[in-house]
Amino acid sequence: MVDVQFLSELIFTGICVGSVYSLIAHGFNLTFWTTKVVNFAHGSFLMFCAMLTLAFLMMGLPWLVAIFLGMVAISLIGIALERISVRPLLKYPTSMGWIVSTLGVGLFLQAFATKVWGAQALAFPAFIFASTDYVPFFGIQLSAQYLLVLGSAFGIMLAMEWIMKRTIWGKAMKAVAHDPDLARLMGMKAKRVMTVSFILSALLAGTAGLLIAPIYGNISPDFGMNLMVLGFVAAVLGGIGSSRGALLGGMLLGVIEKLVGGYVSTSAEHGVAFAILILILAIKPEGLLGSKAVKKV
Repeated sequence: MVDVQFLSELIFTGICVGSVYSLIAHGFNLTFWTTKVVNFAHGSFLMFCAMLTLAFLMMGLPWLVAIFLGMVAISLIGIALERISVRPLLKYPTSMGWIVSTLGVGLFLQAFATKVWGAQALAFPAFIFASTDYVPFFGIQLSAQYLLVLGSAFGIMLAMEWIMKRTIWGKAMKAVAHDPDLARLMGMKAKRVMTVSFILSALLAGTAGLLIAPIYGNISPDFGMNLMVLGFVAAVLGGIGSSRGALLGGMLLGVIEKLVGGYVSTSAEHGVAFAILILILAIKPEGLLGSKAVKKV
């Protein structure tokens, strides 16, 4: 007989864990919308912003100042990534060199962080909720920090839907994504739109790092790599380029992981989840809410 209480705990915990993947998947969408490029340095951006913020805190700076400086730094790195590693390769539409270049930047940031702060995990202090803060929900104790991430993922999804459908900037992003050359002929500053999309994606990665780090309680140079992979799976599962797909894909992946962990084995969480993902993609390659117009990735 199914234990309803246990099943409910697994589902709600899975939704909360999946919101972490959704938050990362939203960042992938921002650069994909304008350049059809998936930034595989996104996980390292996430880690580097958290590391920088922690370094500023250890220098004695207040939280707000440390976060501000961390965000400024990761924004500048986002601009450098777009200008140096992505933009030159966009001259060759059939080239997939951006996979290597963005992944290379991510590995460089990881190696740089290891050189500066060492390979050992560093304790990351909680700044909104402590790891012991829980919220009761129908007899289930849910982590307050996880709920904060869940609310952030919902809020970002709504904001991105509004921007893309209701604002001039969103329409410009769609135009640049469809045909950059035609967008330029129509008077749009396509390069500026691309640069801003990378800045926003970097800021989203930084936000994700600062929200997720307190959940783990510590961070290390390889902090973002595993999360990036799962965030990418969430984006592909939901339909890359879709905000609602990013949210749905992340939560679905989180729930599958927890159900497998609860009823099969925690060591099989990722393996079975990936197998189910492959099955779903074999049936619907564009993802659950993706567009069939997607050609890359």
